[in-house]
Amino acid sequence: MTEVLIRVQATPNPCAWKFILDRPVLNEGKATYSNIEESSLNPLAKSLFDLPGVKQVHYFQNVITVTHAFDIEPEEIKGQICAVIQTRMAIHNPNQTVLDEKKIARQSLSPELQKIEEILDRTIRPGLQGDGGDIEIIKLEDNKVYVMYQGACGTCPSSTTGTLMAIEGILRDEYNPQVEVIPL
Repeated sequence: MTEVLIRVQATPNPCAWKFILDRPVLNEGKATYSNIEESSLNPLAKSLFDLPGVKQVHYFQNVITVTHAFDIEPEEIKGQICAVIQTRMAIHNPNQTVLDEKKIARQSLSPELQKIEEILDRTIRPGLQGDGGDIEIIKLEDNKVYVMYQGACGTCPSSTTGTLMAIEGILRDEYNPQVEVIPL
């Protein structure tokens, strides 16, 4: 296999980097691993967790976003991550996620949650995914939408301030003026 071309980009989260590859990481859907146990069936993600300080690995299309501990030297971890990608990409299977389980699960959601998901897909998710992250709705209860950030968004300082206010504002405009968004 030829050398993997990797472009490294900063994200709004100072502890997360996007590694944009010249080939797919996932052909369908997305995947987030929050620890080495979750990544046990994915040799690439597991190898990334073997690096000291790696906290989360997020796959989307041809991008791997890696979140690391705040006290890790950024240049050193970037080099280590690139080395792991170079050596492990040859055995990585981009078809590993056969179906995006979240999309299938949406079919059984209430009409209210389906509407919120559609609004987020159209307005918020493209920006979050562009920064190496995403958002998952956990539940809707009493006009409260409980969400969990993924990828670079998971530990980003703006996820609990500006981004959260933007999400809440859009949902109030397009869904319900009384809605409140609560990060978990």
